Amino acid sequence: MPETGKRFVQAVPLILFACLIVGYGGEVFMLGAAALGILMLNELYRMMGRARPVNLAGFLTLVALCLVALYGEREQLLLVLVISFPVTFALAAARQRRENVSWGIAATYLGVIWIGLGVAHAVMLRELDHGGALLLDVLIGTFISDTAAYFGGRTWGRRRIAPRISPNKTLEGLISGIAGGTFAFWLFGLAYHHEWFNGTDRVLIGLAVACAAPVGDLFESMLKRDLGVKDTGRAFGSHGGVLDRLDGALFTLPAAFYVALALL
Repeated sequence: MPETGKRFVQAVPLILFACLIVGYGGEVFMLGAAALGILMLNELYRMMGRARPVNLAGFLTLVALCLVALYGEREQLLLVLVISFPVTFALAAARQRRENVSWGIAATYLGVIWIGLGVAHAVMLRELDHGGALLLDVLIGTFISDTAAYFGGRTWGRRRIAPRISPNKTLEGLISGIAGGTFAFWLFGLAYHHEWFNGTDRVLIGLAVACAAPVGDLFESMLKRDLGVKDTGRAFGSHGGVLDRLDGALFTLPAAFYVALALL
């Protein structure tokens, strides 16, 4: 099977799971998103094992962020982070071995800020009016942006944009991804002929999604290159882990949330 076909087939379970929890919304979506977040955190903490992250503190903080995103106000996310700090300190201090504890706490909060806040924004986006449609549109735009960048880079790619981070990323692929992701977001939005989602709003939110997606991909690539690993896990066989598949979404979901909040 061609490489692209393998990637799609192995991503089908994740796509079906995402559609299921997005459709239900509420507590179901929050629990599903938190479960995916814990899987991604676990992959990150395993890669950074030498720093000895405080795994339990990271998992608890992510769940707390998701609960606040569903039941509270977004301003309270900062309160969760503040409360999590002494909790992380207590769990780190309780260890019998405290070597590299400062690096462990830093690694813990890398995951909390990157993955925890990204997942919490997914919950908040789903809770907006018409959030189910918006969330699916964001995921589609993110996926199409990545796919268009892949094919655009393979077909026309000449100018590398970040050779020290991801040598295969090219300017032509980047432009293809932004164009493809924006168009996909706009096109999917045609299914919703309502005043709340007009063409200009779709283009602006889609553009934000398509621009944020490659940033998320490059950020994960930088970390993996620094840590000397090819993939974050084996959840999708030879095509990597959950974090490999959702790295772009961790950036596009917050971007879409705040642009949608400003426009809709």
